[in-house]
Amino acid sequence: MLKKNIFNLFFVIFIFILDRLSKIFILKLSEPLNELNISITSFINFNLIWNEGIAFGLLSFDNKIYYNLITLLIVLITLIIIWLSNKSIGIEKISFLMIVGGSLGNLFDRIYYSSVPDFIDISVNNFHWFIFNVADIFITTGVILLIILEFFKKKTS
Repeated sequence: MLKKNIFNLFFVIFIFILDRLSKIFILKLSEPLNELNISITSFINFNLIWNEGIAFGLLSFDNKIYYNLITLLIVLITLIIIWLSNKSIGIEKISFLMIVGGSLGNLFDRIYYSSVPDFIDISVNNFHWFIFNVADIFITTGVILLIILEFFKKKTS
């Protein structure tokens, strides 16, 4: 039991550190002009934006009261997901842990910077997806895995 909990903790910490290192790298690259626009391939760019909302910039408010309420809500949801991960096993547990690791990465930024640095910009021709970060990748992957698992759960009657 202890080995599993240590693995779970290290998995969450690994995601958090990977996210932090990627953001520190991007912020260092953007230091001279406080902006960044680097083409990596024809469809992947690094464009630094500061996201004060939640996923994909939704619920961005100028009012700090709303920002703080949203941050508190994110903390509460993260605590619930930690509780759910403790009650889960297998891929479901890993999915919840991915969400927790990514959430902690973005929560750190919300508290430290008062916004989250997003920088991965994927585009095809003139279509640009929302700009996101490494934490968002883990959160999204965890949610998608949970949705897939729901579809394949055996119905018990």
